[in-house]
Amino acid sequence: MTPSPAIATSARRVCRAALMLSMAILVCAFAPRVARAQGFAPGQPRDAAEQALVSRRADQWAALTPEQREHVLENYRQWRKMPPEQRNSAERNFRQFRSLQPEQRQQVLHSMRQWRNLPPERREQLRQAYTRYQQLPPERRQQIMQRYQHFQQLPPEQRAHVMENYKRWQAMTPEQRSEAQRRFHARQYRFEHRPAERPFKREALP
Repeated sequence: MTPSPAIATSARRVCRAALMLSMAILVCAFAPRVARAQGFAPGQPRDAAEQALVSRRADQWAALTPEQREHVLENYRQWRKMPPEQRNSAERNFRQFRSLQPEQRQQVLHSMRQWRNLPPERREQLRQAYTRYQQLPPERRQQIMQRYQHFQQLPPEQRAHVMENYKRWQAMTPEQRSEAQRRFHARQYRFEHRPAERPFKREALP
């Protein structure tokens, strides 16, 4: 059975929107890890700016493991390297994240954990997809977000069905996709141009 191109396209847009939420909200979290400088223990501030960051969140800092502290500091170092426009964009996206409902935040965080487990080549593919998303007109991005929200409201079994069709579509060759699209448009044309049903006529009694 060939997956519907309309469903596959919708699923592809859903994946892009999920990627946008996962990547744009916390840009620093996805930046490549920087090499640790020689002579510095993991999770230890290196300069006055990092020390000030730690001091402002002393209670929260004390509750972190050394690995978590190093992760925070590496993100902060990447943040300091960003140009002003990227910082402003990251701040806006973080405010958007804070405005989400708790279950939506959990979905975003789950996507982030999945991101960290991806191989480097897959991350690069998704970064490129996100770059293409950013270049879309605002109304197009809004359409993608609306489709993503609609997808999230589907029952679990319907979401699983959409994603299964998407995976099957992704596994097709270009020729198979073209043939599937041709059949889909042919069915759609026949449906839209089907003849109207003839009304029932009463026969006159003799």
